[in-house]
Amino acid sequence: MILRASKILPALALALAGALAPSAARAQTPVLSPTPRFAEKTGAEMYANVCQACHMSDGKGAAGAAVFPSLAGNVRLAAGGYGVSVVVSGLRGMPAFGGMMSDEQVAAVVNYVRANFGNKYTDALTPEDAANARR
Repeated sequence: MILRASKILPALALALAGALAPSAARAQTPVLSPTPRFAEKTGAEMYANVCQACHMSDGKGAAGAAVFPSLAGNVRLAAGGYGVSVVVSGLRGMPAFGGMMSDEQVAAVVNYVRANFGNKYTDALTPEDAANARR
């Protein structure tokens, strides 16, 4: 079968136009950051685009081919430094994200997790806390 450009190009143009068109549904779909460093700014954005794939949208984790611990009601998060250390350096099967996140992003995502999913830890961490965890 010979495919002719005159038939493929219009279909490709239509598909590309649909992919580039603004969409409310697409705006809420997580996308990978365009660089090796994450582009997300807020803790909610970081969680949705980085953490949620393993720890689930409700923070309750998952088990299957691997075990992803629950962040919901996790008493280990009472110590703010624990969350910062895990995000920066990794722990067991969780990769270290410190090289892909700024100190501000680390603090934002840890603060987000510590204040959501049934967690009520209100002592906010700072970017300086993340910087200290890198030392």
